[in-house]
This record gives sequence, structure tokens and C-alpha cells, in this order.
Amino acid sequence: MAEANWTVGRVAERSGVRVSTLHFYEKRGLINSTRNSGNQRRYKADVLRRIAIIKAAQKMGISLESILSAFKALPAERTPTMQDWAKLSARWQEDLNARIAYLERLRDSMTGCIGCGCLSMKNCPIYNEGDKLGKGKAGAVILERKPA
Repeated sequence: MAEANWTVGRVAERSGVRVSTLHFYEKRGLINSTRNSGNQRRYKADVLRRIAIIKAAQKMGISLESILSAFKALPAERTPTMQDWAKLSARWQEDLNARIAYLERLRDSMTGCIGCGCLSMKNCPIYNEGDKLGKGKAGAVILERKPA
């Protein structure tokens, strides 16, 4: 097993994240370190792979909570592998596809309002006559509906 001898500064430099970000990740349970006799943080080199996964997932819009949940399924004592990444990314693919579909519906529904700005009662896709949608749930629910 590799020795935990990477300083927080070295990890920050190699991973491209700030020291404060590493502390934040550690506080959230996404990465871990040990302490040396001088009470300084020391990391194993495999922390770089975990940070790379965090950064890649965040670029896809995956929340830190979801990343942490996925990491809990991984063994803490070894470097995540390509197979681990395949499993993690598969878990997030469905969520990503749903968000893409939602954004496409949002884009397609909003062009009428953005184009003229009149909020026409006949053509506006977000008009809620008589607040009939208020009986179902709060918020702008028309845009969240899936097409029929």
C-alpha cells in the first residue's frame, strides 16, 4: 500500500484545485488524509484520481452529494479504476439525460415569451389562467411537465 506522503500543497498543485477546496472536499468526506507527527495533512497519491473524478462529475453538473454517494460504493483503500469510473458514470447518465431533456423543453417553451415579451394570454406557454396549476403543486410547473 502506498504511503501517505503527499502534502496538501503538492496535491493542490498536481490536481489544479486550491488548498481550501481540498479541505472542503475532506470535510465533506469526498477525500481523506492522515496526519503526520507534526499534525500536518498527508495524502496518498490515489487522491489525485478521486479529485479527477470529482472535477469531471462536477463539469457534468453532478452534485457533490451524488458524488459522495457514489464514492461510498468504492473501496476507500484503493485507487478508483476505469471500471469504477464506468459504474459511476453509468449511474449519472440517466440523470444527465433527464436534465438535457428538461432544458430542451424549457428552451422550446420559452421562445414565444422571449421573442415578444408580451406574455400573451393566448400563446404564452407559462400562463396559468385561474391558477389551476396551484392546486397541484407550487412553483412554475408548466415548464416541468413532460410533453404528452
